[in-house]
Amino acid sequence: MPEQHPGLAERLATVREGVSAACLDVSRDPEEVTLIVVTKFHPASLVAELAELGVRDVGENRHQEAQAKAAELAALDLHWHFIGQLQTKKARQAAQYARSIHSIDRERLVDALATAEVERPIDAFVQVNLTEDPGRGGAAPEDLERLAERVLETQTLRLRGIMAVAPLPEEEHAASAFARLAGYSERLRSLAPDAAAISAGMTHDYAEAIAAGATHLRIGSAITGKRPDPR
Repeated sequence: MPEQHPGLAERLATVREGVSAACLDVSRDPEEVTLIVVTKFHPASLVAELAELGVRDVGENRHQEAQAKAAELAALDLHWHFIGQLQTKKARQAAQYARSIHSIDRERLVDALATAEVERPIDAFVQVNLTEDPGRGGAAPEDLERLAERVLETQTLRLRGIMAVAPLPEEEHAASAFARLAGYSERLRSLAPDAAAISAGMTHDYAEAIAAGATHLRIGSAITGKRPDPR
């Protein structure tokens, strides 16, 4: 089958090598880290090609786009990670394809997901806001335990851990932000020892995230190439 997306295999290999090197730099096993390829705005054909290259974990942050791709590629049995802000009214629909939701940031969203019909519990990551800007998404740190407890009470969700997006570089260095995130992860594990996953790290800061204990990386353009214009 001819290559549909030139350079994709090479970019994926480069990022995989970079992840392995970052893990070895801090004496971590690369097998501990899940690489989620974010395919926002890219066609389903690119996701299919990624699957041929061994990618099983795919991230999307727009419900309508994720829903359509997951339906088109259902035969591939991919692990779809929803990583964007999820509207409460779309929660039950997202639960039909997302095996993991990384943006659990409010109790109303948990309540909506509690009524979803699922074959297996959804892996839930509580998103915490590392900035002072409420528009950036995520729960305030002081609400972390209350939100986690609500997730633990919900049969359709399985609390996996914590998620965050690093502040902009001019706001704070990624390493110090991820160090704070590691502290929030410890607070979460005091409630649920198994909720040890940390979803953090993108194209430009995954090495710092790995050094701070990240277990799930969300990397897009470094692998997929330039995003097409949104449709």
